[in-house]
Amino acid sequence: MIDKDLILENELASRVIGIAIDVHSQLGPGLLENAYKQGLAFKLKNEGLSIEV
Repeated sequence: MIDKDLILENELASRVIGIAIDVHSQLGPGLLENAYKQGLAFKLKNEGLSIEV
């Protein structure tokens, strides 16, 4: 039997990775880490996820 918490964790991880890839695709390569960090934080909050910076 698969643990429900593990399923939720995998779904969350997939969602966050997808958002991170989207941010990188939109911003493009070569920026400073802070630019990606701010973009990711913005997108995660817009998706209804809470974050700690």
